[in-house]
Amino acid sequence: QVQLVESGGGSVQAGGSLRLSCAASGNTDILQCMAWFRQAPGQERKGVAHITRSTNRTIYHDSVQGRFTISQDNAKNLVYLQMDNLKPEDTAVYYCAADRRACAYVAGNDRRFSTWGQGTQVTVSS
Repeated sequence: QVQLVESGGGSVQAGGSLRLSCAASGNTDILQCMAWFRQAPGQERKGVAHITRSTNRTIYHDSVQGRFTISQDNAKNLVYLQMDNLKPEDTAVYYCAADRRACAYVAGNDRRFSTWGQGTQVTVSS
């Protein structure tokens, strides 16, 4: 079993920055893909960024490319999402997700991720 706990959400003005953290515990050795999803009110949950644990290869949604950076510290079982130049449309609950399958297979599809954190709210005001 793997558990994920997010932290770092909050409120910021447009143009500001936040860094989210995801702490993984349990049988983390089986994991291949770590990701951040977000869900705005009334919208579907969407993949924002993905990272392969073994290679650090990353995949970003077009809407955050160049503004968000996903990174990891495997020794500490931590995954980060650095969010810069935030926009009001980035307002959402952000979730950390993990799966034992490759990011190439699960990226962007929330139904394919087996483990989820509880979510953390990010609010960007104009």
